[in-house]
Amino acid sequence: MAPLRLAINGYGRIGRCFLRALLESPLRDELQVVAINEPANLDSIAYLTRYDSTHGRFPGSVELKDGALEINGRAIAVSHATTPEEIDWRALDIDLLIECSGHYGYRCDLVRFLNAGCKRLLLSHPGHGAEDVDATIVYGINQQQLTGEQLLVSNASCTTNAVVPVLDLLHREIGIEQVLLTTLHSVMNDQPLADGYHHADLRRTRAALPSIIPVSTGLARGVERLLPQLAGRVQAKAIRVPTLNVSAIDVVIEFARDVSASEINALLAQTAAGPLKNLLAFSNEPHASIDFNHDPHSAIVDGSQTRAAGPRLVNLLLWFDNEWGFANRMIEVAGYWLKQK
Repeated sequence: MAPLRLAINGYGRIGRCFLRALLESPLRDELQVVAINEPANLDSIAYLTRYDSTHGRFPGSVELKDGALEINGRAIAVSHATTPEEIDWRALDIDLLIECSGHYGYRCDLVRFLNAGCKRLLLSHPGHGAEDVDATIVYGINQQQLTGEQLLVSNASCTTNAVVPVLDLLHREIGIEQVLLTTLHSVMNDQPLADGYHHADLRRTRAALPSIIPVSTGLARGVERLLPQLAGRVQAKAIRVPTLNVSAIDVVIEFARDVSASEINALLAQTAAGPLKNLLAFSNEPHASIDFNHDPHSAIVDGSQTRAAGPRLVNLLLWFDNEWGFANRMIEVAGYWLKQK
């Protein structure tokens, strides 16, 4: 069978990681990126594909030919539209648009792509609310909800993909009363290198590199959207730290019964080696965050950091490559969804 045809709208960090990760994925013969829409000029697009400060040089050829981006000898059409209506998506004959620009979150804006000829849309963010998409999917948890009927699907967030499999497992096996999540997230491109006026969140006007900066987060809402059985039990906060990539989530859980750190580690290690092998990993080694750069897992449990405080209170540390792991989950959701006719 011919590969299913994908297009990427917004060729930033996640858009470029999606393309690169697809070439390393087992699904590379089933899915093919045939078009990219990115307002930046073609020379810049080729340059940032070829050289990446986080994931290294592109492991193949990147050329420009006849106005197209040629990857390993295969041409990808490039456009520079700034609105969905500027492109005749129907003429591109794509099966799925990967929306990575982050500019469209409300349903009224997302349907503009459908009206312009897109068959289906997969978002690289949660959208503004659950009502703005037909489904929110964390691969390994609820991809079975996907049918051929949905048109607008969210891949949730990198943090939701990292923590939901762990919380789902622990709640099913033991029972969770309360959760407090603190994300330690690498810098993002909504932060300046020097103090500026660019953001309504005053903390995000501060320079990214000299400070650890608390920011707002929708992670609690994201977890409750995927795990409604935990509604009202989850609180979350986020802190940006001056590293380029790889983030962590500090997880504090009050369980419904007495537990020990060793019991929690044994359960997580067993699951990482079994049912969630390709999504969750477990390690007891003395890690630093850089160890997980380019790691495709949704999360890696650092068993050496598991702590119990009292009979029912446990603290976990989850590492995750906030770019590469999430891009791999988008590929898997796309592949699963497109097989549902």
